[in-house]
Amino acid sequence: MGMRRVAKGIGEFLMETVGEAVAEVILTLLACALLLGLLLIAYLSWSFSPRLTVAGAGLFCLFLAHGAWSVFRDPTKGRRRRGFAAVTAAGFTLTAATGVFLLFYGTECSCL
Repeated sequence: MGMRRVAKGIGEFLMETVGEAVAEVILTLLACALLLGLLLIAYLSWSFSPRLTVAGAGLFCLFLAHGAWSVFRDPTKGRRRRGFAAVTAAGFTLTAATGVFLLFYGTECSCL
């Protein structure tokens, strides 16, 4: 009985280790692809029109600033975010999550 339990424990350990390694590789490749895609978008937009790129970046920063303000301000009693505030809060949250993802996985990428 003891040998069967040991073999089962070793098999579970190996499956978990291989699964974690595969997940790490997939996340790292996804981070590299996302980072390279963002760099490509920035390069192509700058080569098309530098003025529009700066204006678009400014508008995007205002959008994110409003979202951060919506997320971190004290909510009024009995009211939830609606309309534009909800959209900017979701945009800020998504951008912050993407930034953290790229920070943790993109820096270990050897593709740069």
